[in-house]
Amino acid sequence: MHKYILRRLLYLIPVILGVSLIVFTMMYFTPGDPARIMLGESAPDEEVARMRESLGLDDPYVVQFGRYVKNAVVHQDIGRSYRTGRPVAEEVLTRFPATLKLAAAGVFVAVVIGIPIGIISATKQYSLFDNVAMIFALMGVSMPNFWQGMMGILIFSVYLGWFPSSGFSTFRHLILPATTIGTSSAAIITRMTRSSMLEVVRQDYIRTARAKGQAESVVINQHALKNALIPIITVIGLQFGYLLGGAVLTESIFSIPGVGKLMVDSILTRDFPVVQGGVLFIAVTFSMVNLVVDILYAYVDPRIKSQYK
Repeated sequence: MHKYILRRLLYLIPVILGVSLIVFTMMYFTPGDPARIMLGESAPDEEVARMRESLGLDDPYVVQFGRYVKNAVVHQDIGRSYRTGRPVAEEVLTRFPATLKLAAAGVFVAVVIGIPIGIISATKQYSLFDNVAMIFALMGVSMPNFWQGMMGILIFSVYLGWFPSSGFSTFRHLILPATTIGTSSAAIITRMTRSSMLEVVRQDYIRTARAKGQAESVVINQHALKNALIPIITVIGLQFGYLLGGAVLTESIFSIPGVGKLMVDSILTRDFPVVQGGVLFIAVTFSMVNLVVDILYAYVDPRIKSQYK
């Protein structure tokens, strides 16, 4: 197990380098002059030129990327924000708890909704409940988060006044964005749970357990669900990683001070180091979530743990 974890951590190196190269290239060729944006449109060209020279923006692409990688590897420095002058790592880590809180709440909503509905749909295949659940799951997958968020604000904040439309300081502030971001994930988890459970409940050992007189709840919860958990855990882990990086629109709509909103603001102001650092941090976090999911496999299925040994 330890060798496997070490090997997976080593795999992060090419992933980080690849993500850094792609994001740096996109930011380098993105129209807009950070120095001009920082100093204002009315700033003299001489001041803009001095600012570009001080930031190293006049250097060739290869030199800029090599300097970025060298500082990141040797000095553990991924740059400073053009807007605030603070280290990028400090900017991202300050905002990350809000994003993590939102993603965890969204996954909680998705799991609470998705797994029970998926189990019931599988045990009552082609019933009215199953058909209605699959229709709502299809709607959840198809509905854009930004549209659902705006409709939630319009209905539950403006018309009904039940929940605040912005902010992130209390539990009531968390309900609308967590529901918005968790609905599409709930639909995906519902479909995966149903599919995985349908495959398991047709196995011979399930028929044997029923033939022995086991209660249906025992058959489903202790025999079927445990053996159907591997793909469900995979989807939950992927959705959690997706929510960590995909909460950009939701954070912007609800004015949540997370990494997503920080990246949107940085893109608008051409604050390239913050954008690169944010994407890099999300990529590393996503990879670590996948590693945790792989480790969980060993505790869910003893056969996988024996392979690690």
